[in-house]
Parts: sequence; structure tokens; C-alpha cells
Amino acid sequence: MRNEVEVSVPPSPVDQPAEYAGMTGALVLALETSCDESAAALMRGRQLVAAEVFSQVAIHGEYGGVVPEVASRNHLRALRPVLDAVLGNAGVGLSNLDAVAATSGPGLATSLMLGLSLAKGIAVALRKPFLAVNHIEGHLLSPFLSELAGPCDSVGLVVSGGHTLLVRIHGTGRYRLLGRTLDDAAGEAFDKVGKLLGLSYPGGPNVNRLASTGDPARFRFPRSMLSSGDYDFSFSGLKTAVRYMLPDLDPVPVADVCASFQEAAVDVLVHKALRAVRDAKVDTLAISGGVSCNTRLRERFAAECAAAGVRLLLSPSALCTDNAAMIAYVAALRLEAGFSSQLDTEVFPSLKGGGWFS
Repeated sequence: MRNEVEVSVPPSPVDQPAEYAGMTGALVLALETSCDESAAALMRGRQLVAAEVFSQVAIHGEYGGVVPEVASRNHLRALRPVLDAVLGNAGVGLSNLDAVAATSGPGLATSLMLGLSLAKGIAVALRKPFLAVNHIEGHLLSPFLSELAGPCDSVGLVVSGGHTLLVRIHGTGRYRLLGRTLDDAAGEAFDKVGKLLGLSYPGGPNVNRLASTGDPARFRFPRSMLSSGDYDFSFSGLKTAVRYMLPDLDPVPVADVCASFQEAAVDVLVHKALRAVRDAKVDTLAISGGVSCNTRLRERFAAECAAAGVRLLLSPSALCTDNAAMIAYVAALRLEAGFSSQLDTEVFPSLKGGGWFS
């Protein structure tokens, strides 16, 4: 087992007031199976106790991307060992749990069903509350894991392979969507450019690695919607610009292409996120999601936020990619507020299906 711990959502219609309000020291088990990572975590109150992730990256690398059927089959194989590992590391048994949570969406339907079904089964067997958690809310709130006071008035940027969102955070469960990508998510564009350049899967981290030795000013790629006046994003045109340019290059200066592409994407993310912070008149920007591991993104945001007097919260790199610690954190916050979910809660593969944003 590899320990690689390397989402207003007011309570949804399926969330009901529970008898567990104020359980600040509750031991919560959370499962995360939204895509191709099988993950489990234990949270005592707001303190992470143990976490495990089984990564399927090497498995899906053979196909150049995630294959849903392969992902679900490997969740079946991995969930029990992951669960046993996290309980063993914490030195507790299932009987010690106070609540059980799982990701209900968005994500791959078959993968989501496996984690959600297992969590429901454990909750029923133990007669403990069950909590369904939105994967994106997990990402959104993960930068606050180290904040004793929890989520605060701020702007959140979720930037991952499947989503790029700017969200106004008013507190736990109180959010307003400011903007989103109109086509490719930033992480998707990174992966697709990596594939165009012949880099191994997943392309995003390899683009980042090679960009560190390249010239970001070598090619002037478009900064789509940089001055659109709203908070929406578009990365499809940037990806296409790389695609159309490559046939004219012989040989292809891969590092320079990576650096120039990366700089264009980061420019837009930094510009729009900081404008959202200014317009919202808050002093905190919380950034999460797999792309927030990108070293250039972290460097740029650190410098720009320092210059603007903005407090920057970044999830540790180990908690940027899909993990169960962020799911356990949201579940713990909801349990404190006295909410649990009904056992007939179903998965929702798309973001809209979770009752988040229209």
C-alpha cells in the first residue's frame, strides 16, 4: 500500500439535522473514489489522524488516460486494503467510529457508487451517521485544514483536471459561484498539451517539470478571456494554439513550449483570481486542486499575493490531488453543525447534479 497523501452548498435536500451537533471530537472515516484514486482518511474533530491513497496512475498510464471500467475494477481490489491500512495506522477499529462519509460526486458514476455504497454499509452496520460530501467542496475547503477557526470569508480557486472554478466563500456551506471554465479545465489543457508533446501520462506534471528548464517568453500564446470583465475561463484556445504551432517547429523545443504554455495559463489564473479578491473586498485567497501543485503557479501566486497584501492559503502538495482527508474535513464540519445525510443519497456524476450551482 502506498501512502501518497501526496470539493451556498447549504445542506442539500438529502441532508437532515442529526443528533450529533457539537461533536467536535468525533472520529470520522471518509472514503474518496470519485475517479481513479482509492482513498480513506480518519479525522478526529478537525485533526487529521491518518490517511491512505492507492494511486492508479501507473495502471491508466498504459491507456493514456483514465478508463472508467478499469478504475472501478481497481477500486474493488483496493478499497479493503486502503481501509485496513488507515485503521491500522490510527490504531482504531470500525467500532470506534462516530460517523462515516464518502464522496457522492462529481466524478465517474461507477467509481463513486463503490465508495458511497461501502460507506453506507459501514454506517448502517454501526448505526452511525452517514455523510455524503461534494468532491469539489472538499477541494475548496482543503486549504483551511491548518486553520483552527475553519473556513473564513474569502475567495477560493479550484483548479484541477476536471474543474476550474472561482468561488466566493462566506463560510462552511455558504458559497457563491463567481466564474468557471467555459470549455477545458486548466488541468485538462495541461494534460492534453503534454500528450501533444509526446509526454507520458499524466501530462500536467511533466509539462511543469520540463517548463522549469524552458524559456517562458519563447512563444506568445493567447491569454484567453484575460480582459473579458468576468471571472470565467477558457483554455481550449490555448491548447489549440499549441497544437497548430507544433507542425511548424523542427525540432520541437519541448521545454520552451511547456514553459510558454504554462506561463499563459498561469497568467490568466493569477489575473482573474486576484481581481475576484479585490472586487469581493476580502483579504484571503484559498487555492486548491491538482493543478495547484504546479510550482510556477505557486511561485506566481505567492509573489502577486504578497505584493497585493493578500493572504494566500495553499493546500499542501500532498492534499492537492484527490484524497480522503479533504472529504473527512468537510464531513467533520457538517457533523459539528448537526447534519447527516439520508441513506438513499445517490451519486451525481456532474457538478450540477450536486445541488451546488445552476
